Amino acid sequence: MSRKTTTLSSDYFEDKYLTDIDPWNFRTSDYERQKYAATVAALGKQRYRSALEIGCSIGVLTGKLASRCLEITAIDPSATAIAAARQNGIANAVFITGSVPRDFPPGRFDLIVLSEVLYYFVASDLRHLAERCAEALSSDGEILLCHWLGETDYPLTGQEASELFACHIFSRLPVRTLVRDDVYRLERFSRQREPA
Repeated sequence: MSRKTTTLSSDYFEDKYLTDIDPWNFRTSDYERQKYAATVAALGKQRYRSALEIGCSIGVLTGKLASRCLEITAIDPSATAIAAARQNGIANAVFITGSVPRDFPPGRFDLIVLSEVLYYFVASDLRHLAERCAEALSSDGEILLCHWLGETDYPLTGQEASELFACHIFSRLPVRTLVRDDVYRLERFSRQREPA
């Protein structure tokens, strides 16, 4: 399987959602349901003031994260996916159509979630995104990553994307907590360890 050599464009995702509004079965898959439960369980705090979800798709995980946040900003490159996400009626969510790192939302966030998105980027774009995430994170904030570890035809594998991201944010967020590393990698990054 040959890998793509450029960061996947917004057109790639828009075409996916125009063909099938749930192309990865986020609404119906047991795998996704279990992974979302594990993702929410991996959060280091009970409540967050302001969260950012990058690559929110049709908003299934957004709804689960929103229950732990005062407000959540969710961004995706597909306008069709964002329109579907808005129909979920998540009162404390703001949905934005845009491609990161170029359209990175302004503001400070105490939670940033990147679930199943980093392997769509080539290494140079991933570095820029990692830097933007570290800059936008509040002093006591955390970043949560979750990526499938199987083979893909994307620019990076889940493991490569995870390691590159960790390398680029290490100087600012040196605490890395690996929650799961089997089938998918689920991990949390922060500036300081949580009290025991």
